[in-house]
Amino acid sequence: MFFKMSKRKILTVCFAFLFSCISFANEESSSSAEKPEFNINETIFGHIGDNHDWHMWDWNGHPVGFSLPVILVNTNPFSIDVFMSSEFEHGHKTVTKGDHTYKMVPQEMGGQKIFYVDGSGQATENGPLDFSITKNVFTLFLVAIIMLIMFIGCARAYKRRPGQAPKGFQAWLEPVILFIKDDVVEPNLGKHTEKYLPYLLTVFFFIWISNMMGLIPFFPGGANLTGNIAVTCVLAVLTLLITNFSGNKEYWKDIFAMPGLPWPLLPIMAIVEVIGIFTKPFALMIRLFANITAGHIIVLSLTSLIFIFGTLAIAPVSVFFVMFMDVLELFVAALQAYIFTMLSALFIGLAMPEGHEAK
Repeated sequence: MFFKMSKRKILTVCFAFLFSCISFANEESSSSAEKPEFNINETIFGHIGDNHDWHMWDWNGHPVGFSLPVILVNTNPFSIDVFMSSEFEHGHKTVTKGDHTYKMVPQEMGGQKIFYVDGSGQATENGPLDFSITKNVFTLFLVAIIMLIMFIGCARAYKRRPGQAPKGFQAWLEPVILFIKDDVVEPNLGKHTEKYLPYLLTVFFFIWISNMMGLIPFFPGGANLTGNIAVTCVLAVLTLLITNFSGNKEYWKDIFAMPGLPWPLLPIMAIVEVIGIFTKPFALMIRLFANITAGHIIVLSLTSLIFIFGTLAIAPVSVFFVMFMDVLELFVAALQAYIFTMLSALFIGLAMPEGHEAK
């Protein structure tokens, strides 16, 4: 959609973004005597961290956004407390439900954590089991809904028009699916392509859409879903499990009894190969997490230059580099989805040596 916009619309968006930054900078500099000094670390990590509410912007000193459900499970005694995060009033108040009193405490590296409150009103060192719908969880559900709408709609279009050329959204989605199938999955998996294609397509589109969701509402708001190491860890663990459960006897033989290797070296190489089983998905996890998080930090740092210098003169320079980085992040969003999918297909294919044979 971005590339179909006319030049006039693109310039309008750019100037609106520029003027919004200038207005924020002007407000910051004009009221610097009343407001505390701008904390860039708190701003950046507050945006890339997970939160129990969705903060969009500040208006006249008041945060604008919407609260999310808090779901807390207590074990002693067992109870489940459900309420909206707005009851915490952004951490300024405690919330009492039944026999428990809770306090939401901001963390140094971004995000928030809920603890119990003792008799003196202070947060304790432990807290309940937190199953809340946080900003990242909400975005996760949203991405899942978008994917269901995309693929169910595409499947229905094929049923309505069997054997006919795709059109509309179907015509846009089909080349992407064929690219992943023909150029990413099939060269690595061969005759096993159809078996693993659903998982690899799901991974590709999940990562791609999640990356885009972090960019579309990036200023202000935006969820850092794939920049959350817990999310990338789950994706990497799925690839790890599928790879090793799909491994045939040749795969495990190469790990524990490599053919042609002198027997004194077998124990050493077996240890190295076992370590390699875990380092490959670990690299997948860190690569995706680090690239997406780094991009968000750079964009937020460039935007923060306006408030750090407190002058309108820096706004055009800051906005120019922010726009440049946003365009670059559009490419990185697709690139990281492609790399994760390609390496996952490669790892699965290496676990089945005969998978490289042609169909």
